[in-house]
Amino acid sequence: MNMRIAVLIPCYNEELTIAKVVQDFKRELPDADIYVYDNNSRDNTAVVAKEAGAIVRRETRQGKGNVVRSMFRDIDADVYVMTDGDDTYPAEFVHELIRPILDGEADMCIGDRHSDGSYSKENKRPFHNFGNQLVRKLINTLFHADLRDIMTGYRAFSRRFAKTMPIQSEGFEIETEMTLHALDKRFRIIEIPIQYRDRPPGSHSKLNTLSDGLRVLKTVFWIFKDYKPLAFFTAVALILFLAGLVVGIPVLYEYFSFGRIAKIPSAILAVGFMVLATNSLTCGFILDTIVRHHRDYYELLQNEFKG
Repeated sequence: MNMRIAVLIPCYNEELTIAKVVQDFKRELPDADIYVYDNNSRDNTAVVAKEAGAIVRRETRQGKGNVVRSMFRDIDADVYVMTDGDDTYPAEFVHELIRPILDGEADMCIGDRHSDGSYSKENKRPFHNFGNQLVRKLINTLFHADLRDIMTGYRAFSRRFAKTMPIQSEGFEIETEMTLHALDKRFRIIEIPIQYRDRPPGSHSKLNTLSDGLRVLKTVFWIFKDYKPLAFFTAVALILFLAGLVVGIPVLYEYFSFGRIAKIPSAILAVGFMVLATNSLTCGFILDTIVRHHRDYYELLQNEFKG
C-alpha cells in the first residue's frame, strides 16, 4: 500500500541532536516526510535540521502543544509519527510503532518507556519518574485503563485521530491530553515497548519538574471535570456534605438536648454546605447528560470522517 508517512519533530534549542534524529528517521523511513517545527529556538536548530534533509517550518506560539496543533492541521498524511528532537527515542523502533496503524489495528500507538525499565535507569531526574507514575495511576483509575506510559513523546497516529483531535494544551502536557482524549473517545490504543536513552552530554532538558508537573496535574484535573463530570461533582458534593455534617452535628445535638440553638452561625454554615452539596450533585447530573450527548455527536462526526 502506498501510505504517506509523516515524522513530526517539535524542536526548541536542539541544535546538538536534531541532525542525528533526522538522519536516523530518514534511514529507517526513506520514503517518509520528516518535518521539524522550530519553536522559537535561539540556536541553529532550524539551519541544522534543514541541512540534514528535514522540511523545516516555524511555530511562533511557544509550547509543544501549540506546535503539535499546527502539525496536525497543516500536514496531510496517512500515518503520523511524533518524536522528540533530543535523540532520546531510538528511530529503529518506528517500524513496530507504525505497523498496527498500517494494519488498521490501532488509532494511536504509544512508545512505552517503562516496561523494560530503561526510563527509570536512564532518566537522571527522580521526580520525573515519580510524576510519571503518579499521573499514570490517576488516569488508569479515572478511566479504568491499564496503560504503562502516559507521557511518552514517541507515538504514532492514524489520520483519523490526528485530524479529529481537539488540542487545548499549550505545553508539555499535550501527551497527557492526547492519551485522555483517546481513552474518553474509545480510540484503539496499543503500547509498544521501546528503549529510552538519556540526553547526550551538552544537551539540556527544557522540562521543569515542579512547574510542568503541576501543569500536567492541572490538565488531568480539568479534563476529569470535563470528561467525568458526574464523578467529579459527586466527589465535590461528598466533601461538602461531610463538611456540613462536621459543622451541623453539634448544632443538632444541641437542639435535641436543650430544645434550642445557640450556635446560629454554625447552623447557617451547615445549611450552606448542604445546599452547595446538593447544587454540586445537580450540576454533575446535568453536565453528565451534556457530555453523553457530546460523545454521541462526536461519534456521528467520526462516521462522516473521510479518511
